[in-house]
Order: sequence, then C-alpha cells, then structure tokens
Amino acid sequence: PVLVESLLVFIIVLSVHTVVWDRFSWCTVALAIQAFYVQFKWDRLLQLGGAVFQFRGAANSGLLPASMVMPLLGVVMKERCRAAGIVYFERFGIIVASTGMLLALFLSILAVGITKPVPTNTCILTGIAGSIIIYTMKHSLTVSEVIEVLEVLLIFVYLSMILLYLLPRCFTPGEALLVLGGVSFVLNQLIKRSLNVVEGRGDPIDFFLLVAVVGVVLLGLFFTVLFIFLDSGTWISSMFFHMMTAVLGLGVIMPWLYRLIQRNPLFWLLQFLFQTQTRLYLLVYWTFLAASACGVVFYQNAKRSSESKKHQASTITRKYFHFIVVATYVPGLIYDRQLLYVAAVLCLAVFIFLEYIRYFRIKPFGQTLRHLLSLFLDERDSGPLILTHIYLLLGMSLPVWLFPRSCAPKGTLPGAGALVPYSGVLAVGVGDTIASVFGSTMGEIKWPGTKKTFEGTMTAIFAQIIAVALILIFDSSVNLNSSYAWILASVSLVSLLEAYTTQIDNLLLPLYLQIMLMA
Repeated sequence: PVLVESLLVFIIVLSVHTVVWDRFSWCTVALAIQAFYVQFKWDRLLQLGGAVFQFRGAANSGLLPASMVMPLLGVVMKERCRAAGIVYFERFGIIVASTGMLLALFLSILAVGITKPVPTNTCILTGIAGSIIIYTMKHSLTVSEVIEVLEVLLIFVYLSMILLYLLPRCFTPGEALLVLGGVSFVLNQLIKRSLNVVEGRGDPIDFFLLVAVVGVVLLGLFFTVLFIFLDSGTWISSMFFHMMTAVLGLGVIMPWLYRLIQRNPLFWLLQFLFQTQTRLYLLVYWTFLAASACGVVFYQNAKRSSESKKHQASTITRKYFHFIVVATYVPGLIYDRQLLYVAAVLCLAVFIFLEYIRYFRIKPFGQTLRHLLSLFLDERDSGPLILTHIYLLLGMSLPVWLFPRSCAPKGTLPGAGALVPYSGVLAVGVGDTIASVFGSTMGEIKWPGTKKTFEGTMTAIFAQIIAVALILIFDSSVNLNSSYAWILASVSLVSLLEAYTTQIDNLLLPLYLQIMLMA
C-alpha cells in the first residue's frame, strides 16, 4: 500500500508539472524522490519506537504525500496569479512553495539524523535535494522573503516540540507536517501583517481567519501549560477557564482584530452576517442543519444500551455527518461564498473550543461531551484529542479559504479551476462518503493490501462525476471550457489515493484535488 500511495503521489506531481514547469519543478521532483526514501526511515523508526515523540499508530509516516502539499499548492497558486498579472500573490505563491519545501526537508533531515546506523544513500539523496532547493531559493527569493521562510521554519520547530510532546499519538509525522506547518505559516502571516498594518489594505475576512486560528491555538497552549499544575476537573478550575477565555478573547484577540480591520470586530461581524436577506436565509438553514447533527448525536447515544458500553457507531452512521456537511456547504458555495468563509471560521473556533472543554473536563459540559463523542471514535482517534470532526471541517473549508480570490477574474478561475472551492465537497463530502458506504455494504473485491474495495472506489468516482454535472447545472459561475478529461483524471487519482492512504483522508484528499484542479 505504501508503494502504491507513493506511486499515486508521483503521478500527481508529474501531472501538475506537465502543465506548470519552471525552476521550482526540479525542486519538487527532487523533494519527492528523497521524501520517498526518507519515508521508509520514518516508518522503521515508528515500528522500533525510536521516533523521539509518540506518533499515531496503525498508519505509516505519510511523509511523501504530506511533503508535496504545500510546494505544489504554492506552485499552482504562483502560476494562476502570474497569469492574472497579480505580482503580490505570485510572490506569495513562491513563498508558500519555498516554505513547504524547507519544512519537508527539515523533517527528512530529522529522520535521517536519528536513524542508526546512518543511512548513507538516503543522506546523499537528502543532500542533493537540499542543495537544489537552497540554490533555487537563493535565485528566486529576496532577502526579506528568505527571512520570512526561515521564521516559519523556526515557529514550526518550536511548535512541533511543544505540541508533539503535549499531545502524544495524535498525529503521524506527515499529519504533523501538514497541521503544524499550516499553523506556523498562519502565525507568521499574522505577525507580519500586524506589524505592517496599512488602513484599507487587505480583506477583513482574511484577517478574521488568521486571528481566529492563532487565537484558539494560543488559548489551547495556555491552558495546557496551566493545567499541568492544576486539576482541570474541579469547579474552581472550570470557573478560571471560562474567566480566562473571556479575558483573552476580549483583552487580546478582539483588540488584535480591531488593529487589523480598523473597526469594532463585533459590529463588523454582525453587520456582515445580516447584510442581505440571502445571508439571513442561509443562517436559518444552517442552524436547522446544526440542530439535526446534534439530534443524530443524541439519538445514537440514546440507542446505546447499558449492556453494550463498548458499542461504536457504524461507518454509515458516521457518514451521516458527511451528508449534513455537504448540505451545508453547497448552498453557501452557490449563493454566498464570503458568508461560508466566515461561518466556517466561526465553526472551526467553536469546534476547537468544545474540544478543549472535553479534553480538560471543564464543568458543566466536559464529562457530557466525553460521553457523547466516545460513540463516534475510530482507530484514528488514538490520542487524547478527538480530531476527526475538526479534520472534516478543515477538509471542506480549506479549498474555500485557500481559493486565490484576488487572482480570479469575476470570482472564479477558468476551466477546471472553477471547481476549486468545491474540492472538499467532491473529495470528502461525495467521494469519501460514497466509497465508505458502498464499499462497506456491497464491496467484495479488495484493493491489494488494504481494507478498501474496488466497488467503493469506482462508485466514488462515478458519484463525483455526477456531482460535477449537478454543479454545472445549479452554479452558473462554473464554466469548465471542455476540461472534462483533466477533471476525470483528477477525481480518479484522488479516489485511488483515498483507497491506499493511511493518513487522515478528510484533510489530505481535498488539498490534492484542489491542487489538480488549480493546475
């Protein structure tokens, strides 16, 4: 399975670079080759228990698929913005690609450094790849951009040391690279923009995303350190938790956001949410869907009998939430993407905050949340945190957040790029859901070395093609310009990757589909 997963990633890398070939293509291919070799060193370290930190079990390291995400995303973003003539975001794409390469290279060097005996051939490959990347960065980046890339690397190193120690078995090395690399990049962007505030420059919804992500992460770090010394399950600790959340929210996060958007954040948010009648209808509809999701949780827990305490929700039951998320995102993508952008940020902040309450057993809801959510755990929730629902939200939201609006004339990209905001809906909401449901109920022919079935994968591809046809009917802004063969190839490759990857597919698949569609 690891070899097939690697082959699929190589095909995606080469497919992207048949369309976009420049000096960064050599770097990406070199990085992919060395990551393929280093991945086996990470896998061996995980098996022998010599990987310094405790990573998630029952999965390979995932270094190769994770290493390619940020570099490929930066390359395709650079190309799209270059074609649109937006120099600022073209440079931003180069920074994203360079940062992704450097973070992946650092993780590779770390694996090679702690492997005993030292793997000579892998060291040589890593050295060659590193030389190509550094040489290209030297001739592509300005001094300030090099400093920015190094700042992200520094934040990533410290953040990894802290979070991987505090949260054992929550991530594989690849997932840590994706999640912590993304958080490090967001934190650096927020610091950079806070120090260079120009009134009227920048979209408030982008600032809202940056501040929300950094705010909830810093909140979690603060309470994690604090509750090392205090018992978090007492009423006094719970009162302190709520009080300090209010203090940090109103005393740090709100003023920070005010400095960036130059207006009262609460008034801006309320005005934004209720600006049009369409937004009001969407908010009412989303509230109904949220209540339905809560109803599913309570109903499934009510079904759990006292004799079957170890009973877990079935795959089909867990996929109810995928259907609800699709029903949530599709109207937002069709009628008001900016509202969907902000609502997804708010939802992410609420999900993470509720996870803090569950993890720290904060009264009065901490123990109740533990009981309710334990029914929906699967083998990927092996650490102290329950992250699968957060990954589902991220997988659906990242294509919306990362869509290069400034480089898209009339709010949409030409050809297959018009489907980029729908990447999460197609890959996770439709493809992954249909593959799981049909594969677990009717699948008989298994892919070699996996539990996934041929029938599930084929049904997922077919369902995504139908979904694309429905998007064409209902979303008038989508014009594919005869790029149907590329869309079919993209959907097929990502569906095959879903069958073979052991990483969090809710996070990985939408990003790869977005990269393919943007290319």
